[in-house]
Amino acid sequence: MTHDRLSLGRQGEDAAALYLQRMGMKILERNLRTPVGEIDLVARHRRILAFVEVKTRRSSSCGSPAEAVGPRKQRQIVQAAKWYLNDTPRHNLQPRFDVIAIVMSGDDLQIEHIPGAFEA
Repeated sequence: MTHDRLSLGRQGEDAAALYLQRMGMKILERNLRTPVGEIDLVARHRRILAFVEVKTRRSSSCGSPAEAVGPRKQRQIVQAAKWYLNDTPRHNLQPRFDVIAIVMSGDDLQIEHIPGAFEA
């Protein structure tokens, strides 16, 4: 992965975390690494525990960044979430899988939040 791409991803994750915080969510984990995969953000709002995949692109010419979260990636996120919940029990919380798609073009930032983007 190139340095430019890494920084774009990090900028997207920072923007997504700020967006979620402004929506009243508390960020519990960032770049959570588990033996079965990584989750970009884990956030809580009331009784919802959101496992969030962030996809950032410079343009949407090849479609929405959210389209990059296909079935294989979804399975990996679900497996990582199960590992996290087994390792860190969060009783009485409802897990949810969100996608945040970000298009960064110069100073322009577009955020699309898809709560419950896919099911476990």
